[in-house]
Amino acid sequence: MRYHNITKDDMLNGDGLRVVLWVSGCSHCCRDCHNPVTWDANSGLLFDAAAREELFEELSRDYISGVTLSGGDPLYFSNRGDILKLVKEVRDRFPQKTVWLYTGFLWETVAELEIMDYVDIVVDGEFQVEKKDPQLHWRGSSNQRVIDVKATRAAGQVVLHCA
Repeated sequence: MRYHNITKDDMLNGDGLRVVLWVSGCSHCCRDCHNPVTWDANSGLLFDAAAREELFEELSRDYISGVTLSGGDPLYFSNRGDILKLVKEVRDRFPQKTVWLYTGFLWETVAELEIMDYVDIVVDGEFQVEKKDPQLHWRGSSNQRVIDVKATRAAGQVVLHCA
């Protein structure tokens, strides 16, 4: 897996202060995407042991609420195996931290992925510029949903996360 950046002390991509991993690779290629440089799965840097340690060092800080996986798309097909390993390790090492994941895929198409066993919140759906709304929390367009994964699985229907 490759990535473009690890953002520290981020307040825009989930609850609280977070560390954000911006992975490479996206097949959605949304018009007016805020991060098109991440679309190419071969771009950016290799997510190696040093990058993993940088991410975990940030997660170890008491004031960090958790990790957010974005990009690109963490669920881009070639990322899924590495993202699964990463979220398992995050959950093992930091069980009190939350995991947020942004994807252009709809919840209904990724709900059964094993990755979701380790994710707390999914922001799903492609960015749609005609539905862009700067007043929205944690999402760029009104078609995207901020989904509470555990509550959704328990209820058998999508349960939205409230700010």
